[in-house]
Amino acid sequence: MDVAGLRKKLEAHGQEHLLQFWDDLSEAQRKSLYGDLSELDLEEVCGFYKRTVSSLNEEQTKLDERMQPIPAEMHGSVTRTPLEKITNYEEAGLAEVSEGRVAVLLLAGGQGTRLGVDYPKGMYNVKLPSAKTLYQLQAERLLRLQQLAKEKFGKCGDIPWYIMTSEHTKEPTMDFFARHHYFGLQKENLVVFEQGMLPCFTFDGKIILEAPCKIARAPDGNGGLYRALRERNVLEDMERRGIQYIHVYCVDNILVKMADPIFIGYCLSKGADCGAKVVEKAFPTEAVGVVCKVDGIHQVVEYSEITLKTAQKRNPDGRLTFSAGNICNHYFTTEFLKKVVLDYETSMMHHVAKKKIPTVTTEGKTIKPEKPNGMKMEKFVFDVFQFSNTLAVWEVIREDEFAPLKNGDGAEKDTPTTCRHALFSLHHRYLLNAGGTLVDSEGEPLPLIPRPDERAKPETESPAAAPKCPENANTEFNNNYDRKELRWDECPVVVEISPLVSYAGEGLDKLVANKKFTCPLVINEPAQKIEV
Repeated sequence: MDVAGLRKKLEAHGQEHLLQFWDDLSEAQRKSLYGDLSELDLEEVCGFYKRTVSSLNEEQTKLDERMQPIPAEMHGSVTRTPLEKITNYEEAGLAEVSEGRVAVLLLAGGQGTRLGVDYPKGMYNVKLPSAKTLYQLQAERLLRLQQLAKEKFGKCGDIPWYIMTSEHTKEPTMDFFARHHYFGLQKENLVVFEQGMLPCFTFDGKIILEAPCKIARAPDGNGGLYRALRERNVLEDMERRGIQYIHVYCVDNILVKMADPIFIGYCLSKGADCGAKVVEKAFPTEAVGVVCKVDGIHQVVEYSEITLKTAQKRNPDGRLTFSAGNICNHYFTTEFLKKVVLDYETSMMHHVAKKKIPTVTTEGKTIKPEKPNGMKMEKFVFDVFQFSNTLAVWEVIREDEFAPLKNGDGAEKDTPTTCRHALFSLHHRYLLNAGGTLVDSEGEPLPLIPRPDERAKPETESPAAAPKCPENANTEFNNNYDRKELRWDECPVVVEISPLVSYAGEGLDKLVANKKFTCPLVINEPAQKIEV
């Protein structure tokens, strides 16, 4: 080990403190620390820190005067599109699936810390009757989608599933899929790869030591995807398989529609190289990023970056002008990703997350501070919108497609309970659309579960301000049923339909039309006798 040379390199970048405990380390600890520091590109990571801090120090101004909404012709909506067009989009997407030109890419680098577990979120069970985890639900949706494409076009195209993990989640994820025999998917179509890690810095530019022989590191954000595509040779694998279109999404959305053929077909119809699936903001002050343009360039603007006046701005039809709430659900062409990876990734700026980072004391003990003591640097997956020539936005119904799992039960929102109820509510509506009825013990129809945002709307928001769907809206997708008073946390509705039976409500009429059912109702493959 060339310790003198390493020390000289560290001093050149103001990081000599990383060897302060060297004399007290065992031989094994010295080898570990020496290996970590030798592999670290100090010029690069210290450059990241300087650029990031420099951008933070620039004057932060509100973006109101520079913002423009996505042009109407590129901002489609499932509720404002005729059913015939939606069917055309779906067929176009299924055609690409049947030809094997579609892949899905899952962002799964986060651990379930906020959920109170020490394993990857995808392995989490929200206590559905089937006890299926997020990973199993998503795997079965892929299997069903492949089947639908084959039934429609007579060709069986595989949908490769790329999963980006972190240093902490890769091995548990691979072991989990192996133990469950990949949930029926072909092993070769599951590609698990690891995103990069970056050292954590103090606010004055020092790399943090987590322990005497270990530097503090953190994943480089879901925008680390683009570097990982290059360094892990994932883009090469996609090109080898003939993949042309990729659906990118986050692991924690229990309602995610894998490789949604309608979304893919819509993006194809617009000739888009990049697409964003969004939900309409529930109310002006909802703390969600908005997909829009700033100085003519596509980006996601956070709620804190605009004034209340701009957030409340409405169009003549009553809808919010800046309504496209980002849900981390994207479409990319392989050609666009290749351009990003080869030409733009290195110029993308990092964002700062101020965190409580475990650090070592002068006595060599690791402590967790009570307040933020440093920063993690990360990129976001949507940072690449700025490089898109043609970005298409597709707005979907929130309660049909977006229910994230962020927090443990007891929190106000995004919990296992809200996710479970969201799935039950969606599947109840599938049942109703297919002609079935859910009844209580006295034979009375059960009401739908109210949406979380209906109970969370602040008092300052006027219900009268909520826009109505236009007359030509596709009411079959609106699912606007009369609702009795029902609290979100008092759920009598328990309906779970296996993704192997139905991807998005299709084909259920054969099983449920003109029949009545009681809860709990679970429709598995093969379907049981479930009528009451």
